[in-house]
Amino acid sequence: MGIFSGLSIKNLSLTDEKAWYPSLWNLVGSMSLSGEKVTESTALTYAAVWCAVNLISGTVSTLPLHLLRKEQNKTITAKKNRIYRVLHDEFNPMMTAETGRAVMMAHLLTWGNCYAEKVVNNMGEIIELWPISPDRVEIESLDNQQIIYRITVNRQPYRLTRERILHIPGLGFDGFQGYSVIAMARKSIGLAMAMETFGALYFGSGTHPGVVVKHPGQLSAQGHDNLKKSLSETHSGLGQSHKLMLLEEGMTIEKIGIPPEDSQFLESRQFQIPEVARWFNLPPHKLKDLTRSSFSNIESEQISFVTDSILPWLIRLEQNYALQLLSSIEKKQEFFFRHNVDGLMRGNAKDRGEYYRTMFNIGAMSINDIREKEDWDPVEGGDERFIPLNMIPLSRFNEYLDRQKKSAITPKEAGV
Repeated sequence: MGIFSGLSIKNLSLTDEKAWYPSLWNLVGSMSLSGEKVTESTALTYAAVWCAVNLISGTVSTLPLHLLRKEQNKTITAKKNRIYRVLHDEFNPMMTAETGRAVMMAHLLTWGNCYAEKVVNNMGEIIELWPISPDRVEIESLDNQQIIYRITVNRQPYRLTRERILHIPGLGFDGFQGYSVIAMARKSIGLAMAMETFGALYFGSGTHPGVVVKHPGQLSAQGHDNLKKSLSETHSGLGQSHKLMLLEEGMTIEKIGIPPEDSQFLESRQFQIPEVARWFNLPPHKLKDLTRSSFSNIESEQISFVTDSILPWLIRLEQNYALQLLSSIEKKQEFFFRHNVDGLMRGNAKDRGEYYRTMFNIGAMSINDIREKEDWDPVEGGDERFIPLNMIPLSRFNEYLDRQKKSAITPKEAGV
C-alpha cells in the first residue's frame, strides 16, 4: 500500500491546499520584472505556454510505449511483465497510463522534475505508479549518500527512499535535479502576460489610454468626487467609448498615454509566441504561429519537431524508466523501454511508398511489416521477404565469371 493509493479522491484533489509547500523556485520569488506573478501554475494561463505544455505532454503520453527484450538476435515485447501493463495500460486504479504519463510530462516541462510513488507487491514487482506534485517534494541528502524524498500530503510529512520514488529530472545543474523552465523563462513569460493584461485593461477602460480633465477653478472635495464619479460612470469601461462628453464651467480635456500602435503592441504580442517556442524547443507553427510556415516546409518542420523537440524527451524518459523501474536481473536480461514514433515520422503517401518499396526490394521489410506500419491487418503469406536476383556479392564475382565461361562452350568444343 502506498501513500497516495490509500487516499480518497477528495484528498487527492488540488483544491484543499493552494501552494502547499512552495518549490525552491517559488522561494526565490515568483514576481517578474513586468509585475506579473509567474509560477508553474499561473504561467499556464498564458495561451502559448499552455499550448506548449499540452502539446509535448500529449504527444509523449499518446505514443505507444513498449517494454522490449533482446533474445536470440530478436527483439520481443515483454507483455507479461508487470511494469509493461503499468506504463502501457493502467498507471494505478484511478488513472490510465496515458493520463499518468501526461501528468508526469507536464510536471517535467514546468517544474523541471516529475515524481511518482512506486507501489510494489509481495514479490517486489511494481504494480502501481502514483504521480506526486513537485511542490510537495523536497530532496534530502544524508551523510551515507542516501537520498530521501520528503513529501507533504495534507500537511503530514512522509519520508521515502529513492527505491520508493520514480524521479525523472530535466536539464539541471547537477544531473539530479532539473531547472524549472517556468522559473528560467520568468521574464519572457511575465512580459507576455503583462501585455495580455494591458490589452484587457485597455479595452476594458473603453479603449482610452487615459485622459486629464482640467477645471479652470478650484473644486471642493465634494465637487471633485462628484465630477470624478460622473465621468467614470459615463465614459469608463468597455462599451463606453465614443460617447458624447459634455464639459461645463470652462473645463478642457487632454488625452495622455502612448497608443498601442506607437508602442508596437500587436507586434510585441506576436513576438512572444516564438519566444515561448524557444524556451520549450518547439517550432513556432506548433504554437499556432503560421507566419513563416507554408505547404512546402510544414512537413519538414513536423519531422524537425519529432527529432529536435520530442526525441530528446523520449530518450530521457526511456533511460530513466530502465534505470529506476527494472530490476537488476531484468537489466542483465537486456530489457529496455522504447517509444514508437513511426506514426509521427510519416511523410506524404508518395514518400512513404518510395521508402517502403526500397525497404522491400532489399529484403529489409516484408509485406506484413509494411502493413503494420500503416496500421493495416496482416495478410496470409505476407511475412516472406524477397531479394532481387540480379545482384551478387563482390566476393563471388570471379565464381560468376567462371560459370559464364563454362556455359559459353559449344557442344562441338565439348566433344559432343
